[in-house]
Amino acid sequence: MNERLAPVEFGELEILYRDENYIAINKPSGLLVHRSFLDKHETQFAMQMLRDQIGQHVFPVHRLDRPTSGVLLFALSSDAARDINQLFIDNQITKRYLALVRGFAPESVYLDKPLKEELDKIADKFAAQDKAAQEAQTQFNCLHQATLPIPIGKYPTVRYSLVECFPKTGRKHQIRRHLKHLSLPIIGDVNHGDNQHNQFFRDHFALRRLMLFATELNFVHPYTQQLIKIKAPLGEAMLNICTQLGWPNQEKDY
Repeated sequence: MNERLAPVEFGELEILYRDENYIAINKPSGLLVHRSFLDKHETQFAMQMLRDQIGQHVFPVHRLDRPTSGVLLFALSSDAARDINQLFIDNQITKRYLALVRGFAPESVYLDKPLKEELDKIADKFAAQDKAAQEAQTQFNCLHQATLPIPIGKYPTVRYSLVECFPKTGRKHQIRRHLKHLSLPIIGDVNHGDNQHNQFFRDHFALRRLMLFATELNFVHPYTQQLIKIKAPLGEAMLNICTQLGWPNQEKDY
């Protein structure tokens, strides 16, 4: 199923961090990182928007799925991109996500489950279809749980959890697929989620997005050797949901 969202006009991008070599933004949910022939109708892309906003070229060093919001890092030169990419290759960059999922998550679980590459029917038309599964590991920690006295399907109540996710590898849709394997689908995930609960969130909370947030990106700067910690806010809409679920409602709590 396609994750195409209704057209949205994005304004100026929020800059979370900037030095002479790197810049990070808070990518909104629904915004593509760069142009893709799979989305020819789109006119806005984070890379081009940031370039126009700061008046210089930027170089993508990682990506976020279109429906995921949060920390997105760019380099300001090809050399800086090469050096930060090496940190990604060497697993020297820590990425933290928060996911709102259906069900009660365990307090802590480390999932080591290889994933077969998800191929796109168009973009990967000529790619090998029998490629072996690639190693994939994610650490999950449950931060909060909630029960609502609302029947969905055969159950008299609904249960949700807020889960902290630390991917150790970078496979396509890794967090989503690993959580689905744990029977904890992310709310708003049209490909790997629970359609009944997705609809409930649209009706009850008036929210139409994937509830996956790239909240932090941490690394030792390649040139200054300083520890860089970049954090993105969850935003008012998510904090309102947290309030309704009985969880803390301040950015500082997450």
